[in-house]
Amino acid sequence: MPKRDSNKAMYLSGIVEGFYGRQWSWGERRDMADYLATLGANTYLYCPKGDAHLRRRWREDWPEPVKLELRALAEHAAALGLVFGVGLSPLELYRSYDSQAREQLERRIHSINELGGGLLAVLFDDMRGDWPGLAEQQLQIMADVQSWSEASRLLLCPTYYSFDPKLEQVFGPRPQHYWQELGDGLDAGVDVFWTGPQVCSPAVTRADAQVAAQELGRNVVLWDNYPVNDGAKTSDFLHLRPLAQRDQGLSADLRGHLLNPMNQPLLSRSGLSGLADLIGRERPDFVDLFGDEMAGLLLQDIPLLQDFGRSGLSDVQHRELLSRYENLDHPAARELLDWLAGGYQFDPACLTD
Repeated sequence: MPKRDSNKAMYLSGIVEGFYGRQWSWGERRDMADYLATLGANTYLYCPKGDAHLRRRWREDWPEPVKLELRALAEHAAALGLVFGVGLSPLELYRSYDSQAREQLERRIHSINELGGGLLAVLFDDMRGDWPGLAEQQLQIMADVQSWSEASRLLLCPTYYSFDPKLEQVFGPRPQHYWQELGDGLDAGVDVFWTGPQVCSPAVTRADAQVAAQELGRNVVLWDNYPVNDGAKTSDFLHLRPLAQRDQGLSADLRGHLLNPMNQPLLSRSGLSGLADLIGRERPDFVDLFGDEMAGLLLQDIPLLQDFGRSGLSDVQHRELLSRYENLDHPAARELLDWLAGGYQFDPACLTD
């Protein structure tokens, strides 16, 4: 098993492609890797909820064409100096982790090893958690994964990945001492995801990160749910303002910082650009990202797109937005028009994939 040094491991910065709903194409993923490299980021974690072979059908390997695309994406990321990884969400495996399930998980980890990525995340997010021995079962799964994986860096997303009370409302009461048991039982080289004080945190401070570290016995990797817009309410909005309200110096209390993008890959770039500020790189402005004409329109329309949203637009505002963008030959304009037409509207069926 590769040696994992918890003290000298690289600080992770980049994206976690972890949203529900409409997925990116392989070309859009490669383009996003290019963009991350220009930002000075170093990480691309692939775990879209729409990939059923990572969640509902996690026991099954990808079809060969998909696996070829994943290998190509991993190689493309590596050529750019990015660390690539996969996030596996073995849906509620901890409810019945018997010998058969263990064999199935081992086969799946070996198939992921074939991609050659440097990261592997095991994700227990968005699953029921009111289960006896939850932490103990997840620790056993993680120990097995650690013995089988060839990744140089392992991450775990707990079932309760934030202080947000919404998680207990949706997934059941958090077992007593859950975080402490995870922190005590996990190998020191395994990183833990945390989304901040809320599932989608408007702000994250160093004090927030320090409380999480105290609960989990280690500095965490921030899974930052911005600019993601994949929910029943958030799909109505385009989060175009660069990431903000994250403390300068936050990295001193984290092991990494990965942003979850929107379903719209090109329009995500403006929100993601704020990551450059936090890693000491120059942030691209709207003109750098979209060119003069598109940038000028977006800067003018951010209040409508990010604050009012589709449902908040009057008929007149909707028509005016259409008239401004429909004759603009720009791929980001086509994304925006698709969103205006309802092409990215939240579909509850995506939660059952």
